[in-house]
Amino acid sequence: MVLKRTGFSLLTLFTISILIFVGVEALPGDTAEAILGQGATPENVAALRHELKLDMPLHTRYISWLGDLAQGDLGNSLSNGRPVSEVIGWRFENTLILAFSAAIVSIPLAIVLGLVCALYQNSWLDRFLSTTTLSAISLPEFFVAYLLIYIFVVQLGLFPSVAILKPDMALSEMVNVLVLPCLTLTLVVLAHMMRMTRATIIGVLNSPYIEMARLKGVRKPKIIFRHALPNALAPIINVVVMDLAWLVVGVVVVEVVFVYPGLGQLLVDSVSKRDIPVVQSSGLIFACTYIFLNLTADILSILSNPKLRKPK
Repeated sequence: MVLKRTGFSLLTLFTISILIFVGVEALPGDTAEAILGQGATPENVAALRHELKLDMPLHTRYISWLGDLAQGDLGNSLSNGRPVSEVIGWRFENTLILAFSAAIVSIPLAIVLGLVCALYQNSWLDRFLSTTTLSAISLPEFFVAYLLIYIFVVQLGLFPSVAILKPDMALSEMVNVLVLPCLTLTLVVLAHMMRMTRATIIGVLNSPYIEMARLKGVRKPKIIFRHALPNALAPIINVVVMDLAWLVVGVVVVEVVFVYPGLGQLLVDSVSKRDIPVVQSSGLIFACTYIFLNLTADILSILSNPKLRKPK
């Protein structure tokens, strides 16, 4: 089953690489003209198109690009001539810092809140938490981000509106910069993880063996933490890893709003500059990350479920 999921993931990645390549090629305008400017002569444009291999057929360029990727060559940026791997490297590191910072806050909080909602099902606390988190997830990310900026920057003046990381920043300064982007991502993903945890725990608490434990007089905390929670881990782990995948690839809007120097901000800037190698590589990195984390969620779900581990 793991090998089947891995093969399907590789096939999905191959399909996405085709979509990324064709999608970038479908962008309006001519890359050579965008680089040289409107005053370029047709001869100069033709020479640059030949240099960039833009005069070759689409399938030939795709095969060449795929071959370079297989050798670890992402090409050079058209805007500054630097290797794409250098341009992307520290940007992707910043994106991972932001995503995992949000995950450190949102995952434990979602599990605890989901457990509380399950224990006090249909109470005012359950309704309040469910309504609040569902309201947050229903709003667009940019709206949540601007709302937080208005409250914590404009009104209270507690945090900076621009999240710029510097190599020599102290830990306290970095935390101060990351608070609003992390809070935005946390509010967006919290409801999904919390609702899944709540539903899973409630389903386990209604199981016959839990009823038997209650009849035997087992204390409620022991029922929750020794019997219910371990048996609910499989779906909870699956949704946590899935949301972690979303955190890594879903930061584009948040990075743009807070001018955060991550891969999402670089992707948007590169699209406007028609920097094709950077756009293609950034999109493929996001796709690889999402597929890898989804595959990890599948494998963890298989390993945590005895029924799936048993060969048929």
